[in-house]
Amino acid sequence: MPPITAAIALVIFGAGALAGSLGALLGIGGGVFLVPFLTLVLNFPFTAAAAISLTTVIATSSAVSAGRTGKHLINLRLGMVLEVATVAGSLLGAVTAQHLREATLERVFGVVAAVVAAIMVTRMRRRNVLLDPAADPGVLGGRYYEDESGGTVTYRVRRLPIALGASFVAGNVSSLLGIGGGVIKVPALNAWCGVPLRAAAATSAFMIGVTATSGAVVYYGHGQLNAPLAAAAVLGVQVGSWSGLRIGARTQAKWLKLLMAVVLLIVSALMFVRGNQ
Repeated sequence: MPPITAAIALVIFGAGALAGSLGALLGIGGGVFLVPFLTLVLNFPFTAAAAISLTTVIATSSAVSAGRTGKHLINLRLGMVLEVATVAGSLLGAVTAQHLREATLERVFGVVAAVVAAIMVTRMRRRNVLLDPAADPGVLGGRYYEDESGGTVTYRVRRLPIALGASFVAGNVSSLLGIGGGVIKVPALNAWCGVPLRAAAATSAFMIGVTATSGAVVYYGHGQLNAPLAAAAVLGVQVGSWSGLRIGARTQAKWLKLLMAVVLLIVSALMFVRGNQ
């Protein structure tokens, strides 16, 4: 791990800003971008990078949730139901990470990123909306006004067991790899559970803060969280999240899906290279 200097803190601030922008844009927390940067570019130990990343995920969640609350994109009822499974998975993942080799964690990260990228590409043109905006969304569904289409979007949640299972896996992967868990939840909710991408991203962003907190506590207890560098990353994330929210509001959903897939494929390749060195 490099020595802590003002230059390193500034670099991490910049990386946090980029991660925060992409994380807010796609609702996946930014950790999926920050962890590879810290490990591949700055040569941080994986557990130290994961600990810093989880603190930035908490910051991203706070910023995105505050920015989207008034637009009714966050599905609070669905989020609360799924959060139970997510937190259980998060606690298990943080404990498991203490007993796995770093190369194993990096390979797992690469596999997860590649699988999610493939899912997003196959679902690029699927919107998950009910044609009648006045239709009953059901107990866990919702509706919101969408700038892209200029109308009210109504959706109904399907396959709740799959959503719960994906949330457990997301919580586990979140703490295990230091990412927000949205990288699993957003594609799963969008691809299999009938939730439009914007609503899935906003709901995931609301949830990942709680998920990351439960995992970050374990890393902190093991002395793996560098507070000054985490603070620099969090400040960067707050700046980046502000711009990501504004870009996302004006971008078509299919381009957001494509951006997520491209970035995840690049990250997957880099982590596989690192894990096999």
